[in-house]
Amino acid sequence: MTDLSRFPDLTEKMDTLIATARRCFDLRLQTNAGGNLSVRLGAGDAIVIKPSGVGFAECTRDNLQVVLLDGTILPSDHKPSKDLDFHLDLYRIRPDINAIVHCHSPWATGYASAGIEIPCLTVQTIEKIGRMPLIPLCANGGPQTEVEISPVFRDPQIRAAVLANHGTIGMGKTLMAAQYLAEIIEETAHIAYVRDTLMAAHGRTATDLPRYGTAADARAAG
Repeated sequence: MTDLSRFPDLTEKMDTLIATARRCFDLRLQTNAGGNLSVRLGAGDAIVIKPSGVGFAECTRDNLQVVLLDGTILPSDHKPSKDLDFHLDLYRIRPDINAIVHCHSPWATGYASAGIEIPCLTVQTIEKIGRMPLIPLCANGGPQTEVEISPVFRDPQIRAAVLANHGTIGMGKTLMAAQYLAEIIEETAHIAYVRDTLMAAHGRTATDLPRYGTAADARAAG
């Protein structure tokens, strides 16, 4: 049996995950018991993750799971998340990732279900994300797994992605950083829909897009 005392930050990380999950739920980025979020423990070889069947608003210290990166699930009364494998694989291949927020936010998932990559059309999205690749369903039409997701995130420049007919992934050095990306993805999808609707109503087919996310970057580029 794994000695939990080797995870001195366990309670802190659980409480942070609980607060982040509540924020995500309150913003209506994730309802019901879908989606998932996780955070790497300081020891480096284990994570805390929401189990299957537990909503973002119902996360507690008692129902969150501790899972080692080799896939070992420490004793728990709950089923592991259906997304556990891709969370673990992303932590294994990207040591810079310490947290992942995966949700089914409606505007972004609408784009994903239409097979349209969300454009990075605001300066904030250019600065914070750069690009949100659209990852297709698996070969037999089922939800994406580490087979489809991990190759995209092997590029260290990728911090967020959209899963076709499924949802979004945001990641970061902290849970709040990953949550911010989940929020920006949803906000950008909403803005893109409003932009495209207005352009269609006014007979416009093209518009300028930002090249840089900050004034400093624009100045440096000359």
